[in-house]
Amino acid sequence: MKAPKSQNVVVFGATGTIGQATVRALRSDGHTVATVVRSGRDGDVQADVAEYGQLDLSGYDTVVSCLASRTGAPDDAWRIDHDAHQDILAATFKGGVQHFVLLSALCVQKPKLAFQRAKLAFEGTLQASGLTYSIVRPTAFFKSLSGQVRRVQEGKPFLIFGDGQGTACKPISDHDLGRYLSLCLTDTRLHNKVLPIGGPGAPISPRAQGEMLFDLLGLEPNFRSVPIWVMDGIIGSLRIGGSVSARLRAKAELARIGRYYATESMLVWDGVRYDAAATPSFGCDTLQEHYRAMITGETTVDLGDHAVF
Repeated sequence: MKAPKSQNVVVFGATGTIGQATVRALRSDGHTVATVVRSGRDGDVQADVAEYGQLDLSGYDTVVSCLASRTGAPDDAWRIDHDAHQDILAATFKGGVQHFVLLSALCVQKPKLAFQRAKLAFEGTLQASGLTYSIVRPTAFFKSLSGQVRRVQEGKPFLIFGDGQGTACKPISDHDLGRYLSLCLTDTRLHNKVLPIGGPGAPISPRAQGEMLFDLLGLEPNFRSVPIWVMDGIIGSLRIGGSVSARLRAKAELARIGRYYATESMLVWDGVRYDAAATPSFGCDTLQEHYRAMITGETTVDLGDHAVF
């Protein structure tokens, strides 16, 4: 069955940077878009997370979800990445929607953290639902690699773990990812598939990211290596404290998330190793162009929970 070129689409998680880019891409491609928000304007569907299962989605062709937990802490992860999506899926069936496009994450291929398990659990539910689906697993976002631009501009060293070359990723911009999510509506080759996707070019290591920044700023490279055991010590201390404090339990999980990204590549995992060649590329925006735009002030990044350093 051929997918219609112009569709009625409802987007969840539309207020985040990727959600906003996706809405722009969908509208640019000729789709009619409504967004689910807590309070909105004409064209918006107003609902709190707890109300998603009661939404009337009749009249929509496709649901696109860019919804994600803000911190990845266990309670938040299961409430948003899993339970809220279960409710959206229920509303999707009730409304007769034909297609569900889900923004997931590439890191679920090696699930060690609560938010990864929550995302993966819903992926499984969606795949078994009988609904047409497109599950998009992007690699690193430009935002998640922007946390050290300011500190390097201030003359501080670029922080790396070990030698900074043990991991790599193929980062993708919000703009290119939004375009790819929109493409999932009409390209039937992207239906009923799990879709890992990265940006253009070769994989880049943390050390190469730092070298790129120093070069753009005309500075001599200045790195500071942080041993992984330091992070392990922090996690261990927080885990002990977490036995009596919910706040420390949440902090321990956040530290574990940081350690995961410090030690795992964001490339396709073949069961034995990370495979750059098997990690698809899409778009034309590069991390170098993004860094240059940040340095010149052409673009700003609200790091939020991505402010790791």
